[in-house]
Amino acid sequence: MKRFLNIGPGAMVAAAFIGPGTVTTATFAGSSYGFTLLWAVLFSILATLLLQEMAARLGTTGQMGLGEAIRYKIRHPAAKLMGSMLVIVAIFVGNAAYEAGNISGAVLGLAVPDLVGSFNPWVLAIGLVAFLLLWQGKYKLIEKALMFLVGTMGLVFLVSALCLKPNLPDILRGLFYPSVPDGSLVMIISLIGTTVVPYNLFLHASTAKTRWSDSDYSAARLDTIISVLGGGVITMAILITSAMAVDASGGINGIGDLASQLTPLLGSWSTIFITTGFLAAGLSSAITAPLAASYATTEVMGWDSNLKSSPFRIIWGLVLITGMIFSSLGFKPTLVILFAQFANGLLLPLLALLLLWIMNDTKIMGAGTNSKWLNVCGILVIIVTVILGIKSMTGAVNSFW
Repeated sequence: MKRFLNIGPGAMVAAAFIGPGTVTTATFAGSSYGFTLLWAVLFSILATLLLQEMAARLGTTGQMGLGEAIRYKIRHPAAKLMGSMLVIVAIFVGNAAYEAGNISGAVLGLAVPDLVGSFNPWVLAIGLVAFLLLWQGKYKLIEKALMFLVGTMGLVFLVSALCLKPNLPDILRGLFYPSVPDGSLVMIISLIGTTVVPYNLFLHASTAKTRWSDSDYSAARLDTIISVLGGGVITMAILITSAMAVDASGGINGIGDLASQLTPLLGSWSTIFITTGFLAAGLSSAITAPLAASYATTEVMGWDSNLKSSPFRIIWGLVLITGMIFSSLGFKPTLVILFAQFANGLLLPLLALLLLWIMNDTKIMGAGTNSKWLNVCGILVIIVTVILGIKSMTGAVNSFW
């Protein structure tokens, strides 16, 4: 039992990918296509599990963050400069852009209207909570806070799904019988893209290095498996809840409608359940996005990655403040988000390839290098991420023009 309670960095990863974007995407996937896209969630979880296990092993066995390992592996000055700039721009700018969505999602969970024109003071409250947790610079405190938020999300959405009594054979068919309904390709890409995210690789390797040593690898692996699979179950529960709500009421037009769709089953608790889940999703991602940006940037640049160091605090502070400004003013940073899409679409397959390269380096990993089976699976994931990257970049370019 003690081993199962030894959860930490993996829970941070789950907290990071189950943000407002995932809740929104899974909700509309269920409302639009029922259970048929559950297989896409399953694939994304397996791909995430593969990549995050490597990241956790790099942190425990290699005792390096991903940024450190990239700086170690790339020796040519020009290549190192280009690689460093790509990582910094994609992670920093991307996380700053998406931080606005995380904070807005947390505020949406409060289910309150703006009180001062377009300015919503609840943004300050959410930002302050994130700021205080990050400023403390105490890894254990941040870890426990995120574990609580993930647990809250899990309880909310699992209870909601179970109350609707979904049909098990239909769920199994959606999980293990892949299908691509007309017009669903963008939704499939979105489901995978909101789960397999670049900055989680930096976050996981760095926090695993902070939490564990080489002798703790089995605990790190168990933590990764439980947390990522748990996050996947939560995402599936959101999709199932939405799919069942459609069957009961005839459609969902938005996230805010989900609570009213569940009122016949959950009564007055429906609003509390859904808004609490959305608040937890937004707040957890609002903490992990700045944290990951700091780890990635400081490691790639060779700066001090201590949570209380000035460079570390300055970076997460800039990401958090930028997100708060965009969110509080109701400003939609379209061009910045499109650029983030483009950069992350390019960064994901590149990082997956770099991670695979690093995991086969005996100087870093010793006896903990990848097996042939893991390399084959890693290459398959890279192929998929390349396709996703092309789709993401194409979508961003088309939206821009």
